[in-house]
Amino acid sequence: MAEHWTIGVDVGGTFTDLCAIEAQTGRIALHKVPSTPANPALAIVSGLDGLADKAGFDLGDVRAIGHGTTVATNALIQRTGARVAMLTTQHFRDLVEIGRQTRPLMYDLRADYPAPLAPRHLRLEITERIGAAGEVVTPLDMATVDAAIEVLKAEAVEAVAIAFLFSYLNPSHEQAVKARLTEALPGVAISASSDVMPEFREYERSSTTLLNAYLQPAFGDYMRTLSAEVAACSPRASLGVNQSSGGLMSVDKARDFPIRTAMSGPAAGANGAIHTAMQSGIENVITYDVGGTSADVALIKGQAIGLAFDRDVADFPVRMPMVDINTVGAGGGSIAWFDRGGLMKVGPASAGARPGPACYGHGGSHATVTDANVVLGRLSTRGLLGGDMSLDVEASFRVVGEVARQLGCPIETAARGILDIMAANSVRAIRAISVERGHDPRDFALMPFGGAGPLHAEAVARALGIRTILVPLLPGILCAEGLLVAGRSEALVRSQRLPLDAAAPDTLATLSAELRAEAEAWFDAEDIAPQERSVSLVADMRHASQNYELQIPVGANVGDLEALKDAFFEAHTRAYGFHNSEDPIEIIALRMTPQGAKPQVGTPPQGAGASTTPAPRSRRPVWFNGPEAIDTPVFERADLAPGTALHGPAVIDQFDSTLLLFPGDAARIDDALNILITRGGLDQ
Repeated sequence: MAEHWTIGVDVGGTFTDLCAIEAQTGRIALHKVPSTPANPALAIVSGLDGLADKAGFDLGDVRAIGHGTTVATNALIQRTGARVAMLTTQHFRDLVEIGRQTRPLMYDLRADYPAPLAPRHLRLEITERIGAAGEVVTPLDMATVDAAIEVLKAEAVEAVAIAFLFSYLNPSHEQAVKARLTEALPGVAISASSDVMPEFREYERSSTTLLNAYLQPAFGDYMRTLSAEVAACSPRASLGVNQSSGGLMSVDKARDFPIRTAMSGPAAGANGAIHTAMQSGIENVITYDVGGTSADVALIKGQAIGLAFDRDVADFPVRMPMVDINTVGAGGGSIAWFDRGGLMKVGPASAGARPGPACYGHGGSHATVTDANVVLGRLSTRGLLGGDMSLDVEASFRVVGEVARQLGCPIETAARGILDIMAANSVRAIRAISVERGHDPRDFALMPFGGAGPLHAEAVARALGIRTILVPLLPGILCAEGLLVAGRSEALVRSQRLPLDAAAPDTLATLSAELRAEAEAWFDAEDIAPQERSVSLVADMRHASQNYELQIPVGANVGDLEALKDAFFEAHTRAYGFHNSEDPIEIIALRMTPQGAKPQVGTPPQGAGASTTPAPRSRRPVWFNGPEAIDTPVFERADLAPGTALHGPAVIDQFDSTLLLFPGDAARIDDALNILITRGGLDQ
C-alpha cells in the first residue's frame, strides 16, 4: 500500500516548522529550517525537501498540506502593504481616522493611533446612502464613481477598499461599485466591506476592509508563488491556509481575504493544544506558546477555546472571528535592555531570525532570553535541533556578562534576572485571560509549547500557583502539528438588530435558512463529502442598553425564544456576575460556521529504544533556583516510554525543544506520550 502523508507547515518569526504524519502507520517526521522573511516560500520549499529527505518519503505521496502564515501580520507590522485607496459614503471619508476617539495610552497625552493606511487624499467620497433599515436614501451616482476611478488611475493605486454606510444590510451599492472598479482597473485588488465583514459598527468594518485591501496584492502574489511551488513538488497535495478562527481555507479564499490570516499561527497552536488535551484526558488547560519573538497564551475550557471578534492587529482594529489569544513580547529572542532609570527590562524588542540571539553566531550583540538559558546550562552545549544548529556559548557569556556588569552582580544572577522578568511578562498575559475574566489559574493545567515554552513553564506555573504542567509530545512543532488536525471551515454572518420579541422567530428562521443555503454552497465548492459536513449556529446577544455582545449557541429550533433567553442569562451571569430578566434583549447577528470533519491523528508509535527505566544520555551542571549549579542528568525524549516516572532535577532534550524538571517535581509519561508534571513546590 502506498504511503499517504499529511504535512503541517508553520512559518514563525525565527523558524519554519514542519510536521508530517503517515496515515497508515502513524509515523511522524519533523523538520525545522530558519525562516526567510523576505520570501517565506523559500523556507517552506526547502523545508519540504529536507523533511522528505530526512524521513525517506516521496513528496509525490503527500495528499494535504496545511499552512500557518505570518505574512499578513508582518506586512501590517512593517507597513509593507500596497498603495491603497478607499471609497466611502459621502461625508464619511474621515471615519477611519476619527475612530472611537479613545486614547491608546490612558496617561500619555501625546500617544496616538497610527495614521490610516489610506491617506486622506486617497479616501474618496461617493454620492450614495443606504438607510438604517436597508432602504436606499440616496441613489448611487455612478458619475462620482467614474470621477474617483480617474483619480485612482492617476495615483497608480494597487488596491481599493469600498466601505459604505449600512452596506451590511443592503450591499447593492457596494457591489455595483466593485463591478465598475473591477472593469475599469484591471490588476487592482478590490475589497468590499459587504464581502469582508458584513456586520454593523462602521468603524471596525471600514478598518478591517481597508486592511484587507492593503494586504491583497502582496499576499496574493505569495499565495500564487506558494501554490505553484507546492504543485511542482507535491502535485497531488491540496493546500489549505489556516485562518485566525482555527480552520483551513482554500488558497483562492486566502488570496481574497488575507486579513483572515492575521492570527493564523497562534490559531494552529490552539488546535494542537486541544488535540493534546483530548489525548491526555485533561479538560482545562492554559496554553503557553513561546517562540522566538513572542509568547501567546490562551484559556481552553472543556477542550474548547473561545473566539474573539474585536482585536487590534498591529495597532489597527480588526473585527473577525479569531481564537481568543493574548500575546506579549516575551520570546526566546527577547532582548534585555536598561531604561533611562537603569531598570532592566526584557522585550518586546527581539533579535528575530537574523541576527538572532548571540549564541546563534550570526552577529547578535544583545543579551536575549536564549543567551540567559545558555549561561545557566539549561540549553545543551551541543546545540539545537538535535545538534544540527550549533551554539556559540562564549558569545552568550559575553553579552550576558555585559548585563551583569551593569547590574553589578554575578553572571548567573543576571541570567536568572532576565528569565524572571520574561516570566513575569508572561504571567501578566495569562492573568489577563484568566483572573481578569473570573477564572482561577489553579483550576487549570499549564501547557507549554513552542521551542522555548517548556524551558520557562515551571517559573510561570510557580507564580500562578499551578501544580500541573502538561508538555506535548512535540512542543516545538505543536503549531505545525495543529495544522494536521485542522478541518476546513468558513464563517458566515447575517447582521441585523433584532429585538427578542414575538416577531423574532420568523426573522430568525429566514436568516438561518439563508445562512444554511450559503453553507451548502460552500460545502459543494470545497468538495466536502456529505457525511463530513457539520454546522454550528450562534447568536450575538445583548441587553438593549449594552454595547457588547455575548455569543450564545442556538439549538435546532431557532425560534425557541425562552431557550435563547435562558442561555443568554446564564452566559451573562458567568461573564458579569448577574443578569436582569426584566431588561429587553436583542440579537445583533446570527453566525453560522460550516466545517468539514477534522482529520483523525492517533498516537505515533514509540521509538524502538524507549524504556520505562531510561538511562540519562549525559550529565551537566544546571542552575535552577538555588545558590549553586546542580549536576543534572540529561535524558532524551525518545527514550521515555509510557509509564516512565522521573524526578527532578532533570533535563529532557528533544529535537524541537528542551524541558526542565526542577528539584522536587515529578514527571510521568502518559499513554499519549505526553509528559504530565506535578510540581513539588520546592524553591531550590
